[in-house]
Amino acid sequence: MATDVIMPKFGLTMQEGTIVRWLKNEGDPVSEGETLVEIETEKIVCELESPAAGTLAKICAVPGTVAPVGETIGIIS
Repeated sequence: MATDVIMPKFGLTMQEGTIVRWLKNEGDPVSEGETLVEIETEKIVCELESPAAGTLAKICAVPGTVAPVGETIGIIS
């Protein structure tokens, strides 16, 4: 079963975030709670933890991509 990695809402006014860098590559194993990606907001750079254990099957938003809150930025299988 696949789990979507979703662009989170880090603050009340956050509408979108920019992918700074992925700490894992497609095909890499990930543990639940492990830091997966760095996201830049209007004010700070935050780290997003993996919502599930498995393999990072797909990176949907490459570094530099601006993604709205709620959009799928990666998939864990």
